[in-house]
Amino acid sequence: MQQPIKVPPLGESVTEATVSKWLKKVGEAVKADETLLELETDKVTLEVNAPASGVLTSISAADGATVAVGDLLGEIDSAAAPTVTQTPAAAPTPTPAPAPTPAPMSAPPLPSSVPPTMASSAADKLSPAVRKLSEEKGIDPATLQGSGKDGRLLKADVLGAPVPSLSTGIALELPLNGNGNSNSSEAPQEERVKLSRLRQRIAQRLKEAQNTAAMLTTFNEIDMTNVMATRKRYQDSFEKKYGVRLGFMSFFAKACVTALKEIPAINAEIDGDEIVYKNYYDISVAVSSPQGLVVPVVRGADKLNFADVEKTIGLLGKKAREGKLSMQDLTGGTFTITNGGIFGSLMSTPILNTPQSGILGMHKIQERPMVIDGKIEVRPMMYVALSYDHRLVDGREAVTFLVRVKECIEDPERLLLEI
Repeated sequence: MQQPIKVPPLGESVTEATVSKWLKKVGEAVKADETLLELETDKVTLEVNAPASGVLTSISAADGATVAVGDLLGEIDSAAAPTVTQTPAAAPTPTPAPAPTPAPMSAPPLPSSVPPTMASSAADKLSPAVRKLSEEKGIDPATLQGSGKDGRLLKADVLGAPVPSLSTGIALELPLNGNGNSNSSEAPQEERVKLSRLRQRIAQRLKEAQNTAAMLTTFNEIDMTNVMATRKRYQDSFEKKYGVRLGFMSFFAKACVTALKEIPAINAEIDGDEIVYKNYYDISVAVSSPQGLVVPVVRGADKLNFADVEKTIGLLGKKAREGKLSMQDLTGGTFTITNGGIFGSLMSTPILNTPQSGILGMHKIQERPMVIDGKIEVRPMMYVALSYDHRLVDGREAVTFLVRVKECIEDPERLLLEI
């Protein structure tokens, strides 16, 4: 009986996807709920599982094809069984002992995605996405150290690994010339790679924000002395009690909630000729994933304590690195925080995450000489930037917002007292 494989619902406002890669071939046996292929949307990567056990009899949408919700991807014959050819065993015949010969010189074996030395149980633990990426890069997963739970290998681990040479199995690290190309005369001077749907969507949304909103950015600087001291003082006991490290992001998320309650326009959005004020605080946090920039949402940040904020951000970051974010994780934020400081950025002007009206940019902490009570002291300072939609938010409100964030971070007790 033929069972159709169709494009599942892709989530809110998403109607199309690209077939990233089939993991099964026509004629191969499949099990119910086994992953058959991956679909890439402009927000997430989805795995399509087999609706029943049987044999994959046809593929209607090949790798790279654009498909819509409900389109036919292929078919499975649930009544068929894989063909297994058995060769009758021949009667044993005496074999004369071979004459001793010198051991031949052999070339090193080519690397494979799952080499003979790798236990099958370890290979079975690889997710389809990680297995596919390992095959494409020609990397032996057994040589990599996994950063996931129980040492599981993640996409980020494979992406960060050096590419092996096909002739020697040794990682290639070719010197680059001034143009960023290999000095080898055989190296390609250009390479064309099709934009992923996620990258296309990122480009579209960023350009849309520039074309639609009247964006303006205001800056301030924060003395991180007190919050760093607080974090250092309670780090061990916090981690022991809650099982998660106390980071700066939870301080900034709670500080932003305090400021948003005072300046509601920055937590609002424009819808036609109306202003929609949000009386809830769902904070989007920009995360760099192997596929590109994603912005998952910490929902109800005003109702979460510091540990809950840190746990939620950690979970969303892990899901982003593994390509497991859902549409629910990515929709509905009211305000965004992005931290370019983890990459060393000293100052930037973040672009709005439309239709939101504000985004806070955190940056690198750097010691600078500051005048404190008439004396010059070295303090750990951070520049912060607020980009906002000037159609809705006035300069006074934007500056006041940053001042409130600055006050909360420089005096962390304000966050506990909510003042």
